[in-house]
Amino acid sequence: MVKVFLILFLMIISLKAADNEENIYESNCVKCHSKLPVTIDKYFYRYLLKYSSEKDVKKAMFDYMKNPTVEKTIMAESFITRFGIKKKTNLSDDKLMEALDIYWNEYKIFDKLK
Repeated sequence: MVKVFLILFLMIISLKAADNEENIYESNCVKCHSKLPVTIDKYFYRYLLKYSSEKDVKKAMFDYMKNPTVEKTIMAESFITRFGIKKKTNLSDDKLMEALDIYWNEYKIFDKLK
């Protein structure tokens, strides 16, 4: 009986710990973007206006984060002058795509329109 209780207790603690863990998007994207005066959703809307589809938005963001350049940025020149170009991501391709998937699901407007 004690063993069963202990196992159940450990399972509950493990599930609680998993719930409290930050996802790849929160720990790698939100953390840095929260220090900028432009909220992270504004980047999303700029990409969406320029690239339109989920596939094209994610591809453009992926390409930019793997190799950030002035030519690839969607931000205004004044923003780049003030804050510069971001550093290249150190996330693996899989982790970067996971973060982009979370980002897309967080801000996509298509399912929210009535």
